[in-house]
Order: sequence, then structure tokens, then C-alpha cells
Amino acid sequence: QVKLVESGGGSVQAGGSLRLSCGAPVSIFSDISWYCQAPGKQRDLVASISGGGRTNYADDVKGRLTISNDVTKNTLYLQMNRLKVEDTAVYYCNGRRPCDVAYWGQGTQVTVSS
Repeated sequence: QVKLVESGGGSVQAGGSLRLSCGAPVSIFSDISWYCQAPGKQRDLVASISGGGRTNYADDVKGRLTISNDVTKNTLYLQMNRLKVEDTAVYYCNGRRPCDVAYWGQGTQVTVSS
């Protein structure tokens, strides 16, 4: 059974940093991503990384958030710098591969205060 487990969320002040981690068998996915969901809003893509290392970011996080993975540690990361109040959300790890369902973690809360 494939499991994705996020960690690293917390509360920080605006301008601060966090690093999220997702324990996952990253090598089995064609791409693996971070999504965020604020209360009452839809779940949105934040950043993704393909098996070939190609990265993709939502426009409003470019230059502040960095996605990376470590296949040897089976871990996906999201380095979050210069955090804004509007980054407050639950962050989910997502893994996809062809002809299979999408896999989701349970989420980790990020709260940014002014």
C-alpha cells in the first residue's frame, strides 16, 4: 500500500520560513506535487516535480517556494521562504503515475500570522 506522510507544518510570522517534508516512495511516481487548500477554498497546485526533475510552480509562489526530492530518502520537500499570510493553508503531498489513482497524504497545516 502506497502511503504519503507530510510533516513540517507549523505557525510562523510573515516573512519567515518552513520546510515541509513528505515521506513517499518518490521513485514510483511520474510526478509528485504539493497542493494547498485554505478553508472554504478548492485545493490548488503549488509546485510539482517530474521523474526527470522538471519543476513547475504556481505563479504566486515562484521565487519563494522550492520543491525538491531525495530518492535515497524517499522524501519530497517544499522549502517555503518569505511566507505570506495568504500562504496559510493545509498542504498536501500528491503522487501520480500512469493508469493508477492519485495518492494523497493527510496534510500538514501551515499558519502564517502578520
